[in-house]
Amino acid sequence: MKSAKVSFDDIHKAFESRIRLGIMAALAVNDSLDFTSLREYLNVSDGNLASHIKMLEKEKFIGIEKSFVDRKPNTKYFMTKEGKKAFDVHLNVLKNILDTQK
Repeated sequence: MKSAKVSFDDIHKAFESRIRLGIMAALAVNDSLDFTSLREYLNVSDGNLASHIKMLEKEKFIGIEKSFVDRKPNTKYFMTKEGKKAFDVHLNVLKNILDTQK
């Protein structure tokens, strides 16, 4: 095992929750996803997902697009440029941590 020091300073608190991490991971590989798709993918309740989405929206990591599909409201979420940058930094820190343990 290597004994290099790793900085945890760039790990963003927004991604400490498995649900917020899951939201960002899902949006990283999709242009956008609707609320139902995210809820089913993460296997969480409406309220739980909504609270985590609000937190990511407050950080400006995700954006929201509202529309109507067959007269029903449809809300889609997408990763913002700021969100992509923060998530990439977070993933790189995790990768560096893993690399130092090889």
